[in-house]
Amino acid sequence: MTLDELAHTIAARAGADPDESWTARLLAKGPEKCAEKFGEEAVEAIIEAVKGDRARLASEAADVLFHLLVMLQSRGVTLAEVMAELARRQGTSGLTEKASRSKD
Repeated sequence: MTLDELAHTIAARAGADPDESWTARLLAKGPEKCAEKFGEEAVEAIIEAVKGDRARLASEAADVLFHLLVMLQSRGVTLAEVMAELARRQGTSGLTEKASRSKD
């Protein structure tokens, strides 16, 4: 499954019955809960990265990607928008790109 396919599946399930779909249930709880769940999964991936368990890290990374896409869906941000931003940054040094961000 590609990230694009996963994003389409998440979008399709957004309108599903929350009693029948984890995705719909999470989205029904709102963007804040989606962001919280993404954060939890990111921390779990970090823990597995530190432990060095490749299989568990791959599993947690899959959870992170899924919950990132759910969080984006909750705010109406498409994967295409994220990919466009990555394309905009392509060819730019990460140090240069980071320095160009506004200092709020």
